[in-house]
Amino acid sequence: MTATTTRARPAAVILTPSAEARIATLMASAPEGTLGLKLSTPRRGCSGLAYSVDYVSEAASFDERIETPAGPFFIDAASVLYLIGSTMDWVEDDFTAGFVFNNPNAKGACGCGESFTV
Repeated sequence: MTATTTRARPAAVILTPSAEARIATLMASAPEGTLGLKLSTPRRGCSGLAYSVDYVSEAASFDERIETPAGPFFIDAASVLYLIGSTMDWVEDDFTAGFVFNNPNAKGACGCGESFTV
């Protein structure tokens, strides 16, 4: 009989150190009862799907869960297929600050970068 080993499944989305630091900042000032942050891709914008990061107070059973130093980061179960292999970063410059996504599944994006299509 041979022993089998189970390899940990890679996270659906890779968080850069800058994104993890921003998650920690957000969690430090989160409303009472907040469990973590959740990434979803609601239907909106001119290309069809948009990225949305929100506070959550409870975990949904089918959501993807990524452990970060600041607490859990969730990915909406319905959004995972659109996001597999993506990298989430936090970028600040003189004019803007926000999460930036490098999504290999996106086939196109709107001109302002707020929405994408797969």
